[in-house]
Amino acid sequence: MGRGRIGAADWAIAVGAATALLVTGLSGPLPATSPGLSLGPLAYAPLIAGGLALAARRRAPVLVLAVTGLLALCHQALGFDVPAIAYLVAVYAAMRSGHRVATAVSAAIMLAALPLAALVSGLHDTGEAFAHARGALEIAWLIAAAAAGEALRQAERRADEAERTREEAARRRAGEERLHIARELHDSLTHQISVIKLQAEVAVHLARRRGEPVPEALLAILEAGREASRELRATLEALRDDGKSPPHGLDHVPELVERARAGGLDARLTIEGERPEVPAAVDRTAYRIVQESLTNVARHAAATTASVRIDYRPGALVIRVDDDGTATPDAAPAPGVGLLGMRERVTALGGRLRAAPRREGGFTVQAELPVEPAPS
Repeated sequence: MGRGRIGAADWAIAVGAATALLVTGLSGPLPATSPGLSLGPLAYAPLIAGGLALAARRRAPVLVLAVTGLLALCHQALGFDVPAIAYLVAVYAAMRSGHRVATAVSAAIMLAALPLAALVSGLHDTGEAFAHARGALEIAWLIAAAAAGEALRQAERRADEAERTREEAARRRAGEERLHIARELHDSLTHQISVIKLQAEVAVHLARRRGEPVPEALLAILEAGREASRELRATLEALRDDGKSPPHGLDHVPELVERARAGGLDARLTIEGERPEVPAAVDRTAYRIVQESLTNVARHAAATTASVRIDYRPGALVIRVDDDGTATPDAAPAPGVGLLGMRERVTALGGRLRAAPRREGGFTVQAELPVEPAPS
């Protein structure tokens, strides 16, 4: 049961219970005529208070259970011949909230204390007191209220479990569909693209071996095949990702450098500054920048060395990747899909990206990413 603020329905139930208790009390003899009692109309205050207390039954079910129980004992002590309506509703609310032990203890105390409260009124002897107490709180009604609360609580729990089960089944079906799509893409497109790329590479190789000029269209096909193959692999990885493994980030950059070194590139990693709390989006983007930069170095730069520098500065994360490849300011390569993707990622985070050849030769990719939210 929800424990939000007290709503109109809660007050309606509380006022209805208070009205029923008051009408029942008014239909009997005035308690002020009982021996030793001279409260007059004030004797009806516990009847009204017992009903109104039910307005808070969802926010504080155990407290309302205790309050309505004490007020029910007051009814008996004052000599009212009214049933413990408010207390029964409180028992139902407490059981629905899952407070079984508190409800059981409270019910046992009430069953023992009601006859004593009836004796306090002085209107009954011992036998009449027990009969009066049974009339105020029938055991059957007490059990029924508790059983109704527990039954509804179990029904709500089963409904929540069924909803979770449906969500898990939907996620599982979505994962299976992703894997199916990945398999279809792998079986159909990957093979065809690999064949196109291989044939283009063979054609370029034969043309250069014969000393013939390589057609620009053939070079464009070769480059497009490489880019398509890379993008398709990235798409397949995304489709196969089931969300269980954590996304790659700065902690995985050393692995990238190590793989580049294993591939024959003299790659080095330098980290400066104390690492702050880096937003998840910045963490993932930093990894992708290093990954894409090292991939470009291995494929296009004809480089022998590369350096990766991660600099943690106040409010910013600076990533720089340098290589000693063949790029020069006079022969700057056209930006490919990888560089364009890096620029889009960096710009979306409010950062800056510089990717250009160096004067001394080689290529530099430098990205500056904010690690703190930009002021609105």
